[in-house]
Amino acid sequence: MHILSSDVILLAHASFGVIGCLAALWVFVEALNAGLANRGRIRTASLLTALAIAAAWICGGFWYVHFYPAEKALILGGPWPFAHNLFMETKEHLFFVTAILAFLLPIAAREEADSNAAARNLVLALSGLIVITGLTIEGAGAVISHGVKVALLPHRDPVFHQASKGAPSWIPGTAAKLHN
Repeated sequence: MHILSSDVILLAHASFGVIGCLAALWVFVEALNAGLANRGRIRTASLLTALAIAAAWICGGFWYVHFYPAEKALILGGPWPFAHNLFMETKEHLFFVTAILAFLLPIAAREEADSNAAARNLVLALSGLIVITGLTIEGAGAVISHGVKVALLPHRDPVFHQASKGAPSWIPGTAAKLHN
């Protein structure tokens, strides 16, 4: 079994996203109990959140430009076109919200959340929204990935066979799987 560079980039994209979500959750928990003792941890975890989300953005953007067009064609020609039409389109736009929140988090965390209630509430809101939107994006990625998978499975539906005749034959085994 070959692991392709596109697989590594896609897994790095998802992994950095999960790390960003976990780091934001760490910020949230630390901010709930904000004090002098954990001020440094809040700042460190908020910076880790921003860096991980930035890395997810870079890996995902590279993969999207170089590798997604072929998968998009498979998804749109397969039985789950909503995996692109709904989930990828939503993911493309929701990610910018998450990225902006993640880049704002270290700025907000510079304030003393232990003595400033407004700063603490801002850090809680930002980190909580990053966790929620980040996990939503991760779930959308799973649906998109499954959209590719079901497009490559053999189908008995003759309508699907007609729709899939234009599937890229350069993907190993795709033509044989789709047209048998």
